[in-house]
Amino acid sequence: MLQTATSRLTSDGSGDLINGTSDWVNEEEFFIRDAFRWSPDSRFIAYWQFDTTGVERFTLINNTDTLYPTLKEFAYPKAGTPNSKVRLGIVPSRGGATVWVRTPGDPREHYIPRMDWLDASTIVFDYTTRRQNSNDLMLANTATGESHRVHGERSDTWIDSADPLVLDEIRPAFWLNGGREFSWISDKDGWRHVYAVRRDGNGERLITRFAADAIQISAVDDRAGRIYFMASPDNATQRYLYVADIGTGNVRRVTPGDVSGTHSYDISPDGRWALDTYSRADMPPRTVLVSLPDHAIVRVLIDNDTLAQRARTQLQPPTEFFQVSLAEGITLDGMLLKPPSFDPTRKYPVIVVVYTEPADTNVDDRWAGAAGMFRRVLAWEGYLVVAFENRGTPVPKGAAWRKSIYGSIGDLSAKEQAAALTAFAASRPWADLSRVGIYGTSGGGSATLNALFRFPDLYKVGVSMAPVPDQRLYDSIYQERYMGLPQENPDGYRRGSPINFADGLRGHLLLIHGTGDDNVHIQGTERLINRLIELGKDVDTMIYPNRTHAISEGEGTALHRWRMVARYFLAHLPSTSAD
Repeated sequence: MLQTATSRLTSDGSGDLINGTSDWVNEEEFFIRDAFRWSPDSRFIAYWQFDTTGVERFTLINNTDTLYPTLKEFAYPKAGTPNSKVRLGIVPSRGGATVWVRTPGDPREHYIPRMDWLDASTIVFDYTTRRQNSNDLMLANTATGESHRVHGERSDTWIDSADPLVLDEIRPAFWLNGGREFSWISDKDGWRHVYAVRRDGNGERLITRFAADAIQISAVDDRAGRIYFMASPDNATQRYLYVADIGTGNVRRVTPGDVSGTHSYDISPDGRWALDTYSRADMPPRTVLVSLPDHAIVRVLIDNDTLAQRARTQLQPPTEFFQVSLAEGITLDGMLLKPPSFDPTRKYPVIVVVYTEPADTNVDDRWAGAAGMFRRVLAWEGYLVVAFENRGTPVPKGAAWRKSIYGSIGDLSAKEQAAALTAFAASRPWADLSRVGIYGTSGGGSATLNALFRFPDLYKVGVSMAPVPDQRLYDSIYQERYMGLPQENPDGYRRGSPINFADGLRGHLLLIHGTGDDNVHIQGTERLINRLIELGKDVDTMIYPNRTHAISEGEGTALHRWRMVARYFLAHLPSTSAD
């Protein structure tokens, strides 16, 4: 029988000093959870240390689970406030002193989003400035702690390498040509491309030679000289697997052309096999085992045929994808659900679904699960349900598209959402712009507020779930990446925060928030309610005790929340029955 023993390797941990796991903000925004890495020979462990001394604490109150309230307190750096100090240590796995990696600059003003071992004596890590507009790939000698920069990039906005959409949770670089080169993602030429950079940093070359975004590296088959990556040059609502030759940079699509939709791949370490999971807006996910690079189907693992058959009648009429043109040659993608008995001679109220921020997309040709079925429910009740993908969201349309939102989250998106809705209705006489509702969660909750407050002649009813009414209240890593520091961009924070436009509210607003939301705190919603009271504005509110940002914990919570949203629209946005 295998005998195991537990040995303590560090002894300085405390409520303020965290070894081998993460503080709140680095876990949330950089996905650092198991904050340690074993060396290839298992003799050492490299780990993150976060010193939260000086970081302000946030307190959540649980009023319901015990006779008296209990408190949960944790370090939470809001935009512009002190961050944790972060550094890397290397400790022998059998015990001993930690060797600390020496890095330049103030450890409170830098992040280390990713780290792993390069070989038995070297670790490799990303080293990013607080503003995330400067990112370096560093190597460190694990015996001495000395580190040096081998490559890096600077930007006027933010660096994609620090963006969670391209972060690789396992390692900060894919090594090529037997470790003589490494991959580097950059959009410096206007497209998000993959480059091969020499290990000594002296020279780089473009690998993905095509006029499109390489969304994310999926795998490197160094033996065969290939890099697999996700892209969608022709349709930003979909995702496909592509491959580039490391030597020539030639690019070709791997996903067959007859399997449209959104794909994701889990590729085997040797690059010979992949699990391809794909779906469409009206087709549940399927998972197949395929061989690479030919993409021949070896086995169907999950077909979801039963679910597809049961849902078939509920998925009619099919989701429509379209585009709308705005000023200055800007074209936005959109999608539309119509009532089952749609009649083009009648007028229908419109409900807009929003997100709008750089952390996610909203107009996707993929199965959306319960959220997607809720949209169908609204369509069954006689509504047109639409969504528009404004600039600044992470769609593969080039750097200028994605980064146009820098410094103006909430402001640019609100204007483009309103313009898109107006353009949509201009060519569709059956869309009734006198009856428009809007809803969203998190960034979408903020977008809902901006719509109601800033364009009250257009939006009449809104449901805002877990919003950020004041951007100064959100966490440092996310908010500063896309807005800069509030001390440096006070007007941008003012213009992007809906609380500053609350006097524009004339329609019906329902605010929904969980008191246990450790991500987007109910503090912001409470401040907004106070402001609306001060202004004499009517507002409806639903509070979910101890629910987190997802507002889904506890029996019946998800159903209760969606029923409340539907009831609010039915009560305040007259709908013609779907018959």
